[in-house]
Amino acid sequence: MVVVLYAAAVLWVGWRYARRQESEEEYFLGNRSMSPFLIGISLFASLLSTVSYLAYPGEIIQHGPAYLTGILSVPFAYFIVGYWLIPVYMRQRVTSAYELLEERLGREARVGGAILFVVLRLIWMALLIYLSSGAIRVMTGLSEDWVPVISILTGLVAVAYTSMGGLRAVVITDLMQFVLLFLGLVVSIVVVSISLEGFSWIPMHWSANWDTQPVFSLDPEVRATVVGAIVLQLVFRVCTAGADQTMVQRFMATTNARAARKSFLVQSLAAVVVTLSLGLLGFALLGYFRDSALLANPELDLGANADNLFPYFIAHALPTGLSGLVVAALFAAGMSSVDSGVNSITAVLNRDLLPRFCRKPGDTSRRKRRNRRIAWSIGMLVILLSVGVRYVPGNYLEVTQKTSSLFFPPLFSLFFLALFVRRANGRGALVGVAYGMAAAILVAFWDVLTGRPPLSYQWIGFTSLVTSIGAGWLACVFFDGRRSDRKRAFYLAAMLFGLVALFCIVVFAMRLS
Repeated sequence: MVVVLYAAAVLWVGWRYARRQESEEEYFLGNRSMSPFLIGISLFASLLSTVSYLAYPGEIIQHGPAYLTGILSVPFAYFIVGYWLIPVYMRQRVTSAYELLEERLGREARVGGAILFVVLRLIWMALLIYLSSGAIRVMTGLSEDWVPVISILTGLVAVAYTSMGGLRAVVITDLMQFVLLFLGLVVSIVVVSISLEGFSWIPMHWSANWDTQPVFSLDPEVRATVVGAIVLQLVFRVCTAGADQTMVQRFMATTNARAARKSFLVQSLAAVVVTLSLGLLGFALLGYFRDSALLANPELDLGANADNLFPYFIAHALPTGLSGLVVAALFAAGMSSVDSGVNSITAVLNRDLLPRFCRKPGDTSRRKRRNRRIAWSIGMLVILLSVGVRYVPGNYLEVTQKTSSLFFPPLFSLFFLALFVRRANGRGALVGVAYGMAAAILVAFWDVLTGRPPLSYQWIGFTSLVTSIGAGWLACVFFDGRRSDRKRAFYLAAMLFGLVALFCIVVFAMRLS
């Protein structure tokens, strides 16, 4: 009943704001007058999905607390984004982030960036729906056959209110989802503390099932380190804020750069509070299950199936009503990222891609109908794509990194080159994107490609970012018509040498380890 009431509430919000829409500016940007606090919460809710909600406790239970140290990257990310990226972006009052690329890099870069974003968000939303459905299946005790049904219901509800209400509906429902998420965390921690008659779950020593997680290691096979966690989250925060339409679109929905910076500050503070709370929940669940007879269940294990412990706890340890609240929170977490993705992809298709292939509808009512048809089509495609996510190896956290890190850093390199490299050009920047994606695939799927042990997921984003910016800069110099043939040949040779050197370094490090 709690889940049904929640679904009805978000559909009502979408219907309510649908009646207020008078323009595309209202549909996609809320007339650029939305509250920085609401935008900040929406920014956070868009990034904190069901994957994060389940992955953080599962990662801490199975491997250890090193990933929590990534919150030390928040101050650095805030100053980079707030005082370096946002002022530049807010000078360009656009609807789509990829409009910024055309002025400096040309039409091909704008179209390439838009297509890359659409592919990224489609894969991301498919991942969310699949993992959310799997978690809800565990909580409800249903069989695997129900996963497609749950996926369809989650996708339909999220697309319905998003297609009706636009960005305002997305932002308001994101606030509701954030409240539910946080209440679910607090309730779970309180129930564990009551069950154990105190705070005996707080770890006083390194758990026997945890990995060795040093501060830093040159061995690329060490799965997690403190420095790696900080670098990973710094790259993720900066790249998403600087290249993801869901983030840039929300900045543009505020009145000015100062308001956009406030919204990012709210998002950063929310990230710190919720990440620490998820860490405490991981410790609490580890203490709860360590000596529990529930671990006799083959689906539950502190090592192989740690991601299932939180859903199982919700289903079997929380009182009726409270369990519905947390299930609704997980349902909300999935929808908070799906609604943002659908709205953002619709904006990108309308501004960057469809005008090049078909005429724009004339009056407002026709444009509204087309936007809603696009949103529904995106939702159906995402549901179909969710079937293929099961073939990506790793726990929830690793699966997330092996998908999103393939796209975010190369996409950000386009903006970096466009805004901060004076002689950048479209061809060179797109070459950098190709190199960056190749480097990310090499690190993420090293075990699949070579048959050797996997490399740490923490270096996927960093390697991709450095490679895409470096190769893109060299390629821009090569394609610069003002250079002599000799200089162009030199820079091409340097670019190829860099790629070979990168591969040799990785191979050497592997053999050394």
